[in-house]
Amino acid sequence: MKYISKTLPFVRRTTIFSLCIMLSFSLQSCPSIMNALGNLQKLQFKLESITNFRIAGIQTNNKSKISDFSITDGIALSRAVATNKFPAEFTINIAAINPNDGTGTAPQRTATLSSLDFRLLIDDLPTIKGDISKPLDIPGNGQTTMIPVTVSMDLYEFFGNKGYDGLVNLALALGGANGNTSHIKLDAKPTVSTILGNIAYPDRITIVDKQFSK
Repeated sequence: MKYISKTLPFVRRTTIFSLCIMLSFSLQSCPSIMNALGNLQKLQFKLESITNFRIAGIQTNNKSKISDFSITDGIALSRAVATNKFPAEFTINIAAINPNDGTGTAPQRTATLSSLDFRLLIDDLPTIKGDISKPLDIPGNGQTTMIPVTVSMDLYEFFGNKGYDGLVNLALALGGANGNTSHIKLDAKPTVSTILGNIAYPDRITIVDKQFSK
């Protein structure tokens, strides 16, 4: 018991000393940590393309007008509309750039995008919500990283008032032979993984096809 009583003060002193060192290290590291976090929140995004578009299981990438669909395809699409459904599946390819490439004041860093909570807008109409399926590393090498997001939705739910022709033409405008991303936007809130845990952007961003988000 006497040995223990003599040792305890030393243990307390050692513990306090260790805590002091850790606190000092943390205080010295705070500026660099905050700087790193600030840079990681500068990932930039742009809508690159829409691929693998299908309506009611029918591919549209080789079609530019309604008459390009076969009679069998037309019957299948008409049946879908008759039941108040127009299922669509497609992939939105998002281009991402990590500006932490070591050319500025911050060192080169890889940013891990852990979430990209988004709402899809088609012709400015809010539709479904979604997210990436898994975390994705975006290297700080100045190159573009592609983020494929698979979307499954019922176009009739949002555009049923357009009728058969309107729905088919909308699908072709999005994913047909001459389709493009100008009809869509993503209202998104990215979250990145850091040494302090996951940190979400303070504000939502709008991802479009004309330019990278800032």
